[in-house]
Parts: sequence; structure tokens; C-alpha cells
Amino acid sequence: MKILHIISSSGMYGAEAVILNLLRTLPDGPHSGALGVFCNASKPNLELHEAALREGFESHLIACAGQVDRATIAAIRALAENTGADVIHAHGYKPDIYLYLGMRGRRVALVSTCHTWYDTDRVVTLYGKIDRLVLRGFDRVVAVSEDVRQRLLNAGVRKEKIRMVRNGIDLRPFARPLPSPIQPSRELVVGLVGRLAWEKGVDLFLYAATRVLPEFPGAKFVVYGEGADRAKLEALIGELGIGDHASLAGRREDMPATYASLDVMVSASRQEGLPMAILEGMATGLPLVGSAVGEVPSLVRNGQTGILVPPEDIEALTAAILTLLRDAAERSRLGAGARQLIQDEFSAARMTADYIRVYEEAIAARRGDSK
Repeated sequence: MKILHIISSSGMYGAEAVILNLLRTLPDGPHSGALGVFCNASKPNLELHEAALREGFESHLIACAGQVDRATIAAIRALAENTGADVIHAHGYKPDIYLYLGMRGRRVALVSTCHTWYDTDRVVTLYGKIDRLVLRGFDRVVAVSEDVRQRLLNAGVRKEKIRMVRNGIDLRPFARPLPSPIQPSRELVVGLVGRLAWEKGVDLFLYAATRVLPEFPGAKFVVYGEGADRAKLEALIGELGIGDHASLAGRREDMPATYASLDVMVSASRQEGLPMAILEGMATGLPLVGSAVGEVPSLVRNGQTGILVPPEDIEALTAAILTLLRDAAERSRLGAGARQLIQDEFSAARMTADYIRVYEEAIAARRGDSK
């Protein structure tokens, strides 16, 4: 079976990590994988393509001049033929729509993973609605959370087409990472990893920092990631007067070492699916403070792997961070529980095995062997 992944990437985030982990853990033998990355005229974002090539994976660029580019439709058809794909696996609304337009009536099975939709403005909301309509024509649609599954059902995607597959990670890079040299001291460090966007709750993290600092004046609060809200968040740090304690460190290449530099990891998201950053942090052995959105409660289990708090509750977020900063033994205990959970339930090998079953079902459905 040949699987062709298609994505319009905005950087190295959760969906991109899922694709690389699927390529890394695809079993030897009858299966092989390839990647197609949209090269958008306005924002190419070729990091995933370059990362795939560095690891020796087959990767192709798909030129796209705008929102509707007929040449891109033809390019996807040609790529499917040239790679000999049995399944095309789309990640995101743009590949979903282009595949629907370009591959209808053809023998190649279509699978899409819906990582989540962020209805943060009218344009994105409209794309999400179009995407959910288009997905009715796919052979299988994967949801990474119950919320996503329910939204698919509400949009008219047939129940028998939907499968739940939890994200998984390659555990090897996070087994014994060395702390990154980016922190000049060993003051307590609290980190958030995610895009600089409203849905990730970075502002909530910064507000919580102002409440933690009176008790831990030497603590550092670091945000790793990039996004459209950088200027707003930099201004907020200035307004709160915490510039000596909080920083936006940008996107990093050495994430295993970066996680190892933290004492506590926070996910303050307002909306979420099954975040890869949390999986990676837990695999490193970090105790988690997480807001109860999406599938986060399946990872952050109170008293076992971290502390779960209500979303957008700054007081609860602050109290949870303080609880962990005050007690090194509790951090160690919860971190060990977090690492064990990832090893037991969220490995990339398990995720890949689940996807292979989805691919086989999709091929059978496309050939008319099953409904």
C-alpha cells in the first residue's frame, strides 16, 4: 500500500508532527509513504518538506497560486498517478477541498484527518463549514477528539465513515534528552508550547504568571512557538510589567532538549484537539497543568499525570502552577506518571497501526467491497 500525505503547512506544528511520525513508523514491507506539501505563493512554509527530505522521505512540492488554482488540482492528480498512491491522506481544509475537486470518481481512496477547527473569525469559520461538507465525499474521516467527531456528525458525515484515532509520538527522541542551554540559570521554569494564537490561551498563561511571581520572584515563564499574535502578546508582557520574567522564545528545532529545560508545562488552550506538544512534554517526563478542552482530559489526569483546570479560569490555572512549583517531589511523581501514560497509550507505532486499518477500510470502500 502506498500512502500519499497532503498538507498545506503553516509551520512545524501538530499536524506536521503527526505526518512525520506516520512516515517514521510505517512498517517495512508492503507499505510505503510519501508527502505532498503545498507551496503557497504568499506563504510557502516549506519547513515540513525540508524536514522530510532531511530524514530521507519522499516529498514533493505542490505549487498553489491562490485560494482556487486549477493548476493545483491537475498537479495533485499527476502526483497521485506518479507516486502510485493507493490512499491519499489529507490534513487540513485546503487539501480536503482540492482533493475533493481533483480526485472524484477515481480509484484512489481518500482519507482525511480533522485535527480541529478554530472558529476564530468569519473566514476560518466559513472554510470549516465548507470543509465539513466536502468531507462527506471522503472514504474515511479521522477525528482526533470526540468534539471533532460530533461536529462531523452534525455536518452530515456518515457515522460509518468516521474513525477515532488518537495522536501518537515517536518516543525515542524524548527518552533521555539533555536540558537545553537556553536558560542561563536553574530558576524554576514554566513553559507553554504552541502557536501564538487566541485559541492557545497564551494571554491566560501570562496573566497567571503575574499571580505566581509574588511567591516565586525568580521563576521564568517561556512560550515556544510563533504565530499571528506575537505583537499583541509582546505588548501584553510590557503592559503587565513582567518583561524580566516572561519571554516569547519563538519556534525551536531542539524540542526534546527544550522540554527537558522546563520544570512545569502548561496548556492554557481555549480550544484544542489532541495536542502533540502535550504528548511530547509528557514523554519527556514533565508534569502538566492543562485546561479541560478537547482531548486534554484524556492526557492530563488529575493526580496521575498533572492537574486539570477549567478553561479560561486564571485563578485555577495560577493555583495549579503554584501547587507544582511548591513541591518538587509532586512534580517528579506526576512527571513519571505522564511518561508512563505516553509509553502505554500514545506511541506512534500504535497510531500508525490504527491508521493502516483506516487505510485498508478506505481502499475497500472505494472499490465497492464495503460501505
